Amino acid sequence: MKDGITPARPASYDKKVGLVLQGGGALGSYQGGVYEALANSEYLPDWVAGISIGAINAALIAGNTPEHRVQRLRTFWEEITAPTSLWHSALDGQIVEWQQWAGALTALMFGQPGFFEPREPHDWLLSNTSVSYYKTSALKSTLERLIDFDRINHAKEMRLSVGAVNVRTGHFDYFDSEKITIRPEHVMASGAIPPGFPPIEIDGEYYWDGGLFSNTPLAYMVDYYPRRSRLILQVDVFPAHGRVPTNLAEVTERDKDVRYSSRTRLTTNNLREKHNVRHAINELHKLLPPELAGTEQAQRLYAYGCVTEMDIVQLIYRPMEPLGAFKDFEFSRSTMAARWKQGRSDVLIALQASPWLAPMPKELGVRVFDVMHDILTSRS
Repeated sequence: MKDGITPARPASYDKKVGLVLQGGGALGSYQGGVYEALANSEYLPDWVAGISIGAINAALIAGNTPEHRVQRLRTFWEEITAPTSLWHSALDGQIVEWQQWAGALTALMFGQPGFFEPREPHDWLLSNTSVSYYKTSALKSTLERLIDFDRINHAKEMRLSVGAVNVRTGHFDYFDSEKITIRPEHVMASGAIPPGFPPIEIDGEYYWDGGLFSNTPLAYMVDYYPRRSRLILQVDVFPAHGRVPTNLAEVTERDKDVRYSSRTRLTTNNLREKHNVRHAINELHKLLPPELAGTEQAQRLYAYGCVTEMDIVQLIYRPMEPLGAFKDFEFSRSTMAARWKQGRSDVLIALQASPWLAPMPKELGVRVFDVMHDILTSRS
């Protein structure tokens, strides 16, 4: 098969396509590359869901017409990675260690244009009421300029869901365009990670980053009722597999990867087991004699059954080299471009393989694919 050529999607594979985008700050540019590849494929999503930076990317996708989505994603990432100090220097697109530290330190000290900025000194000297290190008013202006929220709330071809945590109750809530009117505040709330960013007020309640509770919206998409068979592209930016650290910076980076990836892996495994049980219930009900199938107990059990089938394709950002403890704050332009390029490449490889086109085993309700992991494992 030639590079860039993907198998045609047969009419028999009629699953709807969902795209779920994990949080991860600056790592989210990988997701931009993922969508760029999808935009030119036969697998355009009709539902996008995101947490934190994934929520921003999801809103940029849902809030623009198909022909403008990739460009608006690219505009956002180019604007927020614009150099903010003389420390930033791109060496022909190479990512080197000093750039990683300089890029992260620049973001921590000066913020990023169109995204966030440090609070003024008088906020700290004259008041004891500051609840964050940065202000995010610039992000609201950026979202309003690059996203058509009327389209999110009225277009029928794409649904948007973003998750956030209620500061007062600790409950995790999804803001869903099928249920409510989505505003910039809902998207900002999903990315309001404390104590860096302030909580966002929505209808009298305050919300923080959804990643405090769950860093992936996969469960919401799989479990939402009424269910529909789906191909779900799960885009994660923290890899579970990695090398044993050799210094403290690598220890911190690896710690972050394990923390976030383990929660995502647990969610995926639980969903697979639960949905397979739903299928088993359905199969069992068919074997019951009528006098048992009609009982109240059998009917209660049958209500938990399901015939939908889910294919989950894991697309995980796996950098070739350590990126440092603050990689999710490293907004340098060259790093952004490299992550974007890798996201696009990983999707093209997955599309070329298209393992989900193989017949679904009768006993399964969920299949999970990680094409890049399989390729890397086969090479080792």
